[in-house]
Amino acid sequence: MVGLVVGWAVLAAGCREEPQGREDSGLEALQLLDVNPKIIVPGSTVVIEGRSFLDQPLGVSWLRLQGGYSGYLVDSYLPATFIDFDRMEIQASAELLRLLGPLPGTFSGRIQVEVDFVPDGTRHASVPLSMTLELAEHLQPQLDELVAGPTIYVNEPIEIEGSGFLLGGDEGTTYAVVEGCFTPAGGASCLPVPSVAVPVRPAQPHDRSRGIFAFAPEIAGIEAGHFDGTVTLRNEHGDGQTFDSGLRPMAFDMIETVILGVGGEDGDDVGTLGRRVPITGGGFVEDGPEGGTLLAFTGTFDSDDGTQLSVDVGLVPKFVDGHTVTYVINEEDALSGVLDVREARGTLVGELVPEVDFRGQHVVGLPTQVSFRLEPVKQVVYLQWSASYKESLRLFGLRALDERIRQRVLDVLRRDYASINVDFRTEPPEDYEVYSTIVIAGPDPNGQGLLGYDNTPGKDTGNERLNDTIGGVNAETLETGQPGFGGVFMESLFSFSLNPPVNTVPTSPVATANFDLIFDPFRSDRGQPVTEAELAGIVVPVPTSGAFCPGYDRPTQMACAVFVLGSVVGSTVSHELGHSLGLADPYGVEFHNVGDLPNRLMDTGSARSFEERAELMGQGPARFCQGAYDYLREILPTTEADPLSERPPC
Repeated sequence: MVGLVVGWAVLAAGCREEPQGREDSGLEALQLLDVNPKIIVPGSTVVIEGRSFLDQPLGVSWLRLQGGYSGYLVDSYLPATFIDFDRMEIQASAELLRLLGPLPGTFSGRIQVEVDFVPDGTRHASVPLSMTLELAEHLQPQLDELVAGPTIYVNEPIEIEGSGFLLGGDEGTTYAVVEGCFTPAGGASCLPVPSVAVPVRPAQPHDRSRGIFAFAPEIAGIEAGHFDGTVTLRNEHGDGQTFDSGLRPMAFDMIETVILGVGGEDGDDVGTLGRRVPITGGGFVEDGPEGGTLLAFTGTFDSDDGTQLSVDVGLVPKFVDGHTVTYVINEEDALSGVLDVREARGTLVGELVPEVDFRGQHVVGLPTQVSFRLEPVKQVVYLQWSASYKESLRLFGLRALDERIRQRVLDVLRRDYASINVDFRTEPPEDYEVYSTIVIAGPDPNGQGLLGYDNTPGKDTGNERLNDTIGGVNAETLETGQPGFGGVFMESLFSFSLNPPVNTVPTSPVATANFDLIFDPFRSDRGQPVTEAELAGIVVPVPTSGAFCPGYDRPTQMACAVFVLGSVVGSTVSHELGHSLGLADPYGVEFHNVGDLPNRLMDTGSARSFEERAELMGQGPARFCQGAYDYLREILPTTEADPLSERPPC
């Protein structure tokens, strides 16, 4: 291996005399897919969907419209704001819209995204799309049809069809204005219902022809009965102007609250601490000063160890809509007073009864038989890949390999935490209220060149918090005099380079030629960045080992770069997550393993070489030492066996 390193060092040095690369803009794959909404009014948020968008200060973006506008030829540039690499937005003020011409009007022609790449002053443009956009000062709502059955619950979502609906935000809101009379079940007279305005939300994003409003308890209360009345749509624009549709009759039988199911498919009937348990039915009321929903459970908890506990508790769920509430398993309510929800393993069996209140009315629904399983605590971890992370890949020349690198990071994390109850997610979890977040970013905002930093407050022995955020700025940590910004920082990896890019980090004592052998072929200042076009014409092997690194042809060099970068980042994330879980030395004062032994994941940074982190030259992968692994299994238990037959000592 030593001869291999020397040979590649000579080749890399030869390449440095005449760099073949150019600045990697990432704009080669720039694409416009769609622009919405198709009808725009002052205050609208215009959403631009596409690929390979670029944020400032590297890129300044425009939406270019070329064509006809109400009989005139136009060629206009509207400034677009970067939201994500596949989304930009334009806030359509009246002044901005009038750049096209007077309102109302219709644009028909070519639309494309153009981006000024600031580093070299070049302009990149997407392939144009043919499109028609309508611009209006105001919209007149029209109500064509109500889509609902003859029987509804309180807060029933009622779908409407028509045209001219507002989408909310600065452009304004469409309201369903309902009035009529209500006859309670068993009552003889129809009691008057004064006018009630309920917000209408779009049935789908950007849809001005279909909306949904809730048959709110403000209309007819929460008790069973029959409603007869009318509904009118009202547009309240951002400038205060209002426009009404015509009347439509509506009549419903209203029935009382019911529970139809707890949990759902695909393991949704299993709960752990912090999980949102969906409860479906009808007639639920949002918690507030005027009322709310309570779930009364009576039954038993049948533990896997053979014991049984009587359970009689009231649970307060979170309102989603009239058909759904969620209960978050927590350590503060009545259920936690009966059993240890952090460690419980067993099944709740019994009756669940919904109770709803609103303005003095109280309704108790029928009992529903339920069975719901509890499992020990699971740590859910959301990996938040920031925009600065992807921009930092430009320095490595690997922006086009982003998805492969992310997958390698995930593979490393799942390997490191195998048989420990940790669940890694790449999107914000919707099924958990309580979860940890780790931010993978570009430069270190602390200015210290840190590879990673856990900025959570203090050692969390036992992982009591479950909701740590390793990333952003933590004021509590700043107050202690420690660096305030946490996360994993891509650009700090250049501390391992003998020739780091300008304006990143200085060369450090841990620098090694092996780092440059892996990444020099792709850096724009030393080689040729990987492009989307290049990837379309080759097959990049799926990396499983560093034994073939640095590689002798370009596809294997790419695979090696993916493997190494993903390994280093993944190992760093594993290390910082270990800190937030209470490691190292969870019951003592140390934050790292004492001494310097090979392949221990919680060793201090100076004790972990690049080769160990990258899994090169027979070193690595680093693992949790035996004592650390035993602790993690204690706080996050599973029934899975340790995949390793032997672990390093602590």
